[in-house]
Amino acid sequence: MKILSILALAFVATSCATPAPTLATGPDVEVTFDGLVPIENSAFKKAWAAPDIDLDRYTKIMPGPAEFEFRAVRGGSSQRSHSSKNEFKISDANRQKLIDVVSEVFNEELAKSTRFTITDRPGPDVLILRGAVLDIVSRVPPEPMGRGDIYLSRFGEATIVLELSDSMSNETLLRAAERSAAETTGSRGMRVSPVTTWSEVRRMARRWATKLRKGLDAIP
Repeated sequence: MKILSILALAFVATSCATPAPTLATGPDVEVTFDGLVPIENSAFKKAWAAPDIDLDRYTKIMPGPAEFEFRAVRGGSSQRSHSSKNEFKISDANRQKLIDVVSEVFNEELAKSTRFTITDRPGPDVLILRGAVLDIVSRVPPEPMGRGDIYLSRFGEATIVLELSDSMSNETLLRAAERSAAETTGSRGMRVSPVTTWSEVRRMARRWATKLRKGLDAIP
């Protein structure tokens, strides 16, 4: 069992100030439907790995399909109804822009990897990276409400799921997931505008992508 491959992953590893990540053990461990074991103390809120994982022989990453799922928002869409809502519909144009922004950020970070090269062909030394951004929610009203400025501390949130699989067998070797928010650190929040909204979305995507890239580069 190549435990070092797991422990070296920032994909699943926490900072040195916290306990090192380990595979969960014991009779009560909940194994996933595809045989993955939970990793304790991971950087992502949840992570799982194949119990006999060995990533040493992989040198390339093949980006796989990405899934984007938006939460259905029901109810009225008038300005009057906005004041009592905290979830808002995302226009088709902004849905596509979100997909483009997240995809661009992940491609940029993967291109920086010092451990893996990017390929478009499967092989014995190739890992497939699949991703999904699920239950995407916007907290930003689509139009200004009244004449005053709007300040938000949270622009939206989503759940990221990342998987690494063997490109020949399609066996899933690692999975990580967490729900994260595009939010500011100030107590008052930030004034809502297209610039600030997309800046926060990009920053959230960068956190996910950087965590993944650092984890890949930490594999021995």
